[in-house]
Amino acid sequence: MTLKKSVSVFGVTGSIGASTVDVLKSHADKYAVEAVTAHRNVDALAKAAIELDAKCAVIGDPAFFGALQDALAGKGIELAAGEDALIEAAERPSDVVIAAIVGAAGLKPTLAAIRRGARIGLANKETLVCAGALMTAEITKHGATLIPVDSEHSAIFQVLEDHEESRVDRILLTASGGPFRAWPLDDMRSVTRAQALAHPNWEMGAKISIDSATMMNKGLELIEAWHLFPVAEEQIEIVVHPQSVVHSMVEYSDGSVLAQLGTPDMRTPIAYALSWPDRIKVDTPRLDFATIGSLKFEKPDTDRFPALRLARQALQEGGTLPTVLNAANEVAVEAFLKDRIGFLDIAVTVEKVMTRLGSEALTSLDQVFETDAMVRRETMACLASA
Repeated sequence: MTLKKSVSVFGVTGSIGASTVDVLKSHADKYAVEAVTAHRNVDALAKAAIELDAKCAVIGDPAFFGALQDALAGKGIELAAGEDALIEAAERPSDVVIAAIVGAAGLKPTLAAIRRGARIGLANKETLVCAGALMTAEITKHGATLIPVDSEHSAIFQVLEDHEESRVDRILLTASGGPFRAWPLDDMRSVTRAQALAHPNWEMGAKISIDSATMMNKGLELIEAWHLFPVAEEQIEIVVHPQSVVHSMVEYSDGSVLAQLGTPDMRTPIAYALSWPDRIKVDTPRLDFATIGSLKFEKPDTDRFPALRLARQALQEGGTLPTVLNAANEVAVEAFLKDRIGFLDIAVTVEKVMTRLGSEALTSLDQVFETDAMVRRETMACLASA
């Protein structure tokens, strides 16, 4: 009898977490769930814990622990709450950790799982954006394995597998362009929350949807790709592909361009991260090339989407500037979602904070956390004085 592989899912109630639950439920004969976590969504966490027969459920906000106890009373599931409990859950002996906590909050649990040598299915790009060199050093030190879950990075990972990385000329990150790809800049000034959340191809959480609309998501993925794959910054290009069929491409030194294609469904890269180096069946819609007919590609417009320029600047300057970029963006996005600032003000705010704070050499993970906290305070002060 083949032993089941054990899995922990951090951020089980978000869009990535929900897709992971779907994959795990369809392969219950292959996977046993060690731990599931959420920030405040007690009902969805309890539902996932029961459906997956998880050993442990952790709520990040301790104020919701009582509600979690009520929801899972008599189920025989270990319960805990708070940041320390999230870290302890990451230290539990699962073979695979799907790291899907949104934002910099996912850094500490991901680091804890890395330090015990787990395989990390990384859906939290902010981990590498904020502390890429430090995190990859920890991965090497502790013998952990990192499998990207972002559809673009999963595509590159799959295309690079079994090929000489030194023969790569370019990595081409595809971007849908979001809901405002073809909008005039003046019209983007009046974008509403509902409009920004309505992504044309993907079903995602609020923060990631806004990042996609500003194209900051692609900027963060640019930084993440540089940490994941051994190429120079100038070898990573972004190309807009509105159909989201080609998830990314790699160009080799002989001129060959290899691409990974599929329907825009996150269950595919999640399943690959769970099953690597094998593959498991996923019941996703299949591509109908005759119906698609043709594929479209465009250059990104950095005038209308300055987040791309800011992200590349952060990557080029390095140090703490990617952490500044990420933290300022998280605060600005939250302000937009609460109708405190306009859509175009997100990138304007991030640039103001980046200019004001600049970059310092990055030497420790403690410095990452300190910088993140400081940037959040500075960004809130910037918004308050606007």
